[in-house]
Amino acid sequence: MGLKHLLADELRQLASVNRSDRPWEMPVAAALASGLPIFIGAAYGELGLGLVGSLGGLVFLHLPATRLSHRMAWLMACAFGMTGSHAMGMLGHLYPPLVVPLLVIITILVTMVCRFYAAPPPGSLFFVMAAAIGAYSPAQGRAALLQVGALALGTVLAVVIAFLYSLHIVSRHGVPAPSPLPHPEFDFVVVDSVVIGGFVGLSLLAAHGLQLDRPYWVPVSCLAIIQGASLRAAWTRQLHRIAGTALGLLVFLGVAQVPLGPWGVAGVLTTLTLVIETLVVRHYGLATVFITPLTILLAEAGQGSIMAPQRLMQARLADTVVGAVLGLAGAACLHSPRFRAVVGAGLRRLLPGGAPGAQS
Repeated sequence: MGLKHLLADELRQLASVNRSDRPWEMPVAAALASGLPIFIGAAYGELGLGLVGSLGGLVFLHLPATRLSHRMAWLMACAFGMTGSHAMGMLGHLYPPLVVPLLVIITILVTMVCRFYAAPPPGSLFFVMAAAIGAYSPAQGRAALLQVGALALGTVLAVVIAFLYSLHIVSRHGVPAPSPLPHPEFDFVVVDSVVIGGFVGLSLLAAHGLQLDRPYWVPVSCLAIIQGASLRAAWTRQLHRIAGTALGLLVFLGVAQVPLGPWGVAGVLTTLTLVIETLVVRHYGLATVFITPLTILLAEAGQGSIMAPQRLMQARLADTVVGAVLGLAGAACLHSPRFRAVVGAGLRRLLPGGAPGAQS
């Protein structure tokens, strides 16, 4: 009987659909921010650069629900951070053994900033994704510089769209009440960020050890899981991500059967972004069904040669499972008081004076 109730509760958690507090204009604006760079790239015969610009357009999703001056300042800082993350990831091209430590450092620093300023989801996810995609991009030399420039321009376009969207929202709903000032604690900002960065690096090492075809997706999947607010949330998100990825691969297979030109790729990715941003606050698993084909097209379609769909599906599922399992292990450590105490004590000893005033 206990097992029956446990399974029933698990199914209820997995099938639970949340209410959305987003205005309908938000998914539309997000789709424009991510889709317009691809249409511009298609118009000029540079689909690859348009896809990189679309990655930069994802910075729109970091727009906070605060007063206009604060939201624009924060979004411009995020745009700078995403461009810098992508550029730092590309430094791994100079010396491949640098890739893992670079990704660990980027994850730790970006997570610290997001936690210090109490940034809402997606937190550090897209910064790390931009760094990981940059680290494994085939672009070299001048082409790499063009990619960084295209991503930067994508973030600029997203900031402009965010400004127009914010003017509309503020005029309709008024200025939101000021949020309470964050009170960052040493454990929450520093200890958690180091643990998260360590597991992201471990997941990338595992991807290389298993010789996975597309290792960049493993740390992204790991980070998406480990950022859960609780171990239960991480467990549910892990199941959502694995099941959603499996179904999403079938969606990708269907899309791959259609001969898409540059305009078709732009239209499909824009539509997928609109659907994802409509669903993600309601049900993460359903959103993942559409996140999977979007990320595959975003990372692969502009590279000139794309892996055979069946092989790519196997690679993405393997990447997701490895990243999700390690992300859940990281979440278990992150929510373990004993583990946090050991790591926190070690980090405090590294700081001058034993980190006075840095108690949690």
